[in-house]
Amino acid sequence: MRFHPRVGVLPHEALLPQPLEIDLTVWLARSGPARPAPLDYRELYDIAAAVVAAEPLEYIEHIAESVVERAMTRARVVGARAAVRKPHVSLPGPLAYAEVAVERGRRG
Repeated sequence: MRFHPRVGVLPHEALLPQPLEIDLTVWLARSGPARPAPLDYRELYDIAAAVVAAEPLEYIEHIAESVVERAMTRARVVGARAAVRKPHVSLPGPLAYAEVAVERGRRG
């Protein structure tokens, strides 16, 4: 998922939107030998969008934590992993992006 919020702790980052990417993976509980019913991907998008809408955001670590916490509240979700990438990072050297991943619960 790709969003354009105001994210970061530097003064210009609180003023100017920039790209932010979120990968969200969830693991669902199995109930018997049958496959679990699918989870609507729109729910997962809505989770990430709601977290990002709380801008200005400071740390990508907090974004990842919030996305995982909210995903874990969905029925049948037993584990979740969120990776948050910030492509435009203010550092003195070359860098493709900064990324933080948070994982909670268990894998299906």
